[in-house]
Amino acid sequence: MPAQTSAERLDDLYSTLEMFSDPSARAELLISLADQFVEVPPDVAARPFPKSHQVPHCESEAYVWANLTPDRRLALHFAVENPSGISAKALAVVLKQVYDGQPPEDLLALDPGIVEMVFRQNISMGKGLGLKSMVVAAQALTRDALRRQADA
Repeated sequence: MPAQTSAERLDDLYSTLEMFSDPSARAELLISLADQFVEVPPDVAARPFPKSHQVPHCESEAYVWANLTPDRRLALHFAVENPSGISAKALAVVLKQVYDGQPPEDLLALDPGIVEMVFRQNISMGKGLGLKSMVVAAQALTRDALRRQADA
């Protein structure tokens, strides 16, 4: 059976989230996702992380790396410096599960409104801005990786 596309993975995620309409049940699901967070491996980045990978406006001091594999697939990695950054960790897990190993153009087509789809009204405006910035930062770094590959 062929691997799922990012669109299929995203549909599965949305279907799962729709099963958790109760805010407290959804919060538990998001905490469970955050518990699956795996930090950027040391062969990709080490502390202190470069500011060029820091997500602007993110209260959790998140960092993003987007690289391309030799077969032109996306390799996403994240770091979240705030131990209480559950929302940032949950979103990092979502983005990695859906887009890691997929064509980079799939992530570039993602609407940052995914934040509302995942978190609903359970986040503050400031936190929402930071989470949307995670999506935008991942997209910008993906565009940079594509430019570097084209220049090589």
